[in-house]
Amino acid sequence: MSEPRTAITVTEVGNATVVNFEDRKILEELSISRIGEELAALVSSHVKINLLLSFKNVEHLSSSALGMLITLNTQVKERQGVLKLSDISPQIFEVFKITRLNKLFSIYSTREEALAAFPAAAKK
Repeated sequence: MSEPRTAITVTEVGNATVVNFEDRKILEELSISRIGEELAALVSSHVKINLLLSFKNVEHLSSSALGMLITLNTQVKERQGVLKLSDISPQIFEVFKITRLNKLFSIYSTREEALAAFPAAAKK
């Protein structure tokens, strides 16, 4: 049996780490668990990470995925990092509003707006 493909891609843009979700639907427990593990490993490998999650490709998100995002937010804050979300479809944003998660997360319309909102890199 082949290894399941990674559901995220990670790129560095300036002083931020950008994660793009590859799947249109983030619904299955196993997939969400795997994404959560990958993101936790990413966060633990950085101090003060500037992390942007882009939902540009995502059309559906389960409540388990929302739980994974809340856990990730806690992990990022514990390491003095900053988490931002971008490119959330109106349908998914409604779920964030209903659950009041739009108050917990910093959500931006576009990846560019979110990147511009990160604190500048510290001078050494």
